[in-house]
Amino acid sequence: MALPKVHRLRRRQDFSRVYQAGLRRHTPHLTLRALRQPRGRAEGDLETTREPVQTCIGISIGLKVSKRAVVRNRIKRRIRSAMQELLPHLTLGWLIVIVVKPSAIECTYEQFLQELEQLLVSAEVIINEH
Repeated sequence: MALPKVHRLRRRQDFSRVYQAGLRRHTPHLTLRALRQPRGRAEGDLETTREPVQTCIGISIGLKVSKRAVVRNRIKRRIRSAMQELLPHLTLGWLIVIVVKPSAIECTYEQFLQELEQLLVSAEVIINEH
C-alpha cells in the first residue's frame, strides 16, 4: 500500500531544502535527512494562529544502489511499507528524505523497519513508544 498523498514529498525544491538545511542521521543501510517545517496558517485567519502541517516523506535511491530499476523499486516498496507502519507515531510538521545506501540491497523488510524506527527516534521525529 502506498503512502497517502498528503504524506508524500514530491517537489524538487522541498528535497533541496531538506538537503541544505536538514539534520542528518545514519545507519549502515540508510541515511535520514529531516527538516522541521514552519507551521501553516489556518485558512481565512490573518492572525498568527497557526496549525501544524503534515509530515511529508520522500525516498531517494540512486543508480549506485543498483542499475536495475526492479531492484530499486523493490527497495522503495519495502521502505514505503515500513514508513506506512510508522506513520501514526510520527510528530507533525517534518519534511523527511530517506536516502538509500548501496548496502541496502540485502536488507529485509524487518531490517528496514528497525533501522527507520532507530533513525526517527534519534532525530526526535518519533517518540519511542514500542
